[in-house]
Amino acid sequence: MQVEVTWKGRLSFNGNAESGFTLPLGTTPDVGGDNDGFRPMELMALSLAGCTAMDVISILSKKRQEVHEFRVAVKAERATDHPKVFTRAVIEYHVAGKGVQEEAVVRAIELSATRYCPAQAMLRPVLPIELAYFIYEIQDDGSKRVVVEGTYHPSAT
Repeated sequence: MQVEVTWKGRLSFNGNAESGFTLPLGTTPDVGGDNDGFRPMELMALSLAGCTAMDVISILSKKRQEVHEFRVAVKAERATDHPKVFTRAVIEYHVAGKGVQEEAVVRAIELSATRYCPAQAMLRPVLPIELAYFIYEIQDDGSKRVVVEGTYHPSAT
């Protein structure tokens, strides 16, 4: 894999990847930026969310779960001193559908955390990551109600 960033001026860059997509990178004006793109650490958290989300939804589809809505949120805490690394992260899986089985969700999260997601595999040795899930049942009127929530704790390896 090869990616690159190209300077546009001040603290603005375009990130390019082999896939052919371009993504703006920037920062806030208080540190010399123009507030015109993703922050690099936002992208790191977004990569973590995207990596595990693709795994989990793929596994749930293979398990024939009737998922209507799915989102993954990453809440990352950062150190106050430079280099301001992540100090802790919580990944929340929000799964909404009809009759979605908790066992299927937990197994999908487990497989992502322990086998498939390279972002988790890279970060877990240096970053405590908590995995939480929320399963919603979609009601006849279109509303959702939480039917189960929990956490998954991968075994120490």
